[in-house]
Amino acid sequence: MTATLSGCGGSGGSGDVTLKLVAADYGTGDANKSDTYWDGVARSFEASHPGIKVDVTVYPWTDVDRKVAEMVKDGKAPDIAQIGAYADYAKAGKLYSADQMLSIPTQANFLPKLAEAGRYSRVQYGLPFVASTRLLFYNKDLFSQAGLKSPRTWDDIAADAAALKQRGVTYPFALPLGQEESQAETMMWLLSGGGGYTDDVGSYAIDSIENVKTFDWLKTNLVDKGLVGPVAPGKLNRADAFKAFTKGDVGMLNGHPTLMEEAQKQGVHVGMVQLPGTEGPTKTSMGVADWIMGFKQGGHRAEVGKFFDFMFSDKNVIEFADTYDLLPVTESASAAMEDDPKFKPLHKFLAALPEAEFYPFGKTSWAQASESIKENIGTAVEPGANPESVLQHIAQESMAAESAE
Repeated sequence: MTATLSGCGGSGGSGDVTLKLVAADYGTGDANKSDTYWDGVARSFEASHPGIKVDVTVYPWTDVDRKVAEMVKDGKAPDIAQIGAYADYAKAGKLYSADQMLSIPTQANFLPKLAEAGRYSRVQYGLPFVASTRLLFYNKDLFSQAGLKSPRTWDDIAADAAALKQRGVTYPFALPLGQEESQAETMMWLLSGGGGYTDDVGSYAIDSIENVKTFDWLKTNLVDKGLVGPVAPGKLNRADAFKAFTKGDVGMLNGHPTLMEEAQKQGVHVGMVQLPGTEGPTKTSMGVADWIMGFKQGGHRAEVGKFFDFMFSDKNVIEFADTYDLLPVTESASAAMEDDPKFKPLHKFLAALPEAEFYPFGKTSWAQASESIKENIGTAVEPGANPESVLQHIAQESMAAESAE
């Protein structure tokens, strides 16, 4: 599953440096594998930086984090890794900080919320590679047939879902709280209820009053009333919910840019709105980011920095975002996409990014907290369940992971 992209493996001559880069594959098949992007960036960089070669290995997302962890453990860390999390490596002192690698213009160009999400102990180690935001998607045809307008509040969601159920829609509101990515679905609902995973000082607050109210509402007003479809939320994975939406079987769900394109390809007319809240549309959306980082072990700080300065040019940032219907991570590339009519379908997602809230990436305990959410949150809305006790259990596991650090 690896693809080594450099035309010249190893050092070409005295003084040459070969940077080892490991990246994740965002493609859905051979036609859009990420190898193509990285090959273009690496060859262009080499052409303008004599003496620096770039060897790229691309792994599927299912393997890439584990592969990098094994390389680091074996004392063979790559110079650059594009993976899902950085905090463990930052804590272990294995990464260069952003200001040790990047030119000032490059570092200053990151969207502030993303730069902030890349910090461990108030220092930026994680460089945002690509981002996305989430909006509420609805099937325009199903809404039109039922005489419904786009939802603005939770009450609208409940009323619209009831109307769609009456008309025989399979999933009036698809609520994927299965293990695949329920930490994302959960966070969207917590934010729209005025809560979140952490409090104002960054401590876990998973069982806060606001969060308990949110899950009480979900259970009482959507799940208990049979408005979430034939599969129990705890057994419904995001991929299956998205597939049902592209078939026209879902009235509403929380979605991201890639789903928009897939649904349109299948002839589904998609409406998109800011996540509804208790009183109206929420001011904060949920953001998701993946990371790229520079490891110290090879001692190639200057060369890694040159590569990053090159890679974060608008051309490269926009090319990757465009290929995979994702969002750029820099101010200048975001502005360029906002000004380009070609990217009009992404404009609503772009608009949500500056105010987006992200997972607590800077916590090394987040991986364990996230696992606890994935394993347990679906049980909070089961028949006879007590959402508060489930949230308390997740909170205890998360805080135990935090105190074990």
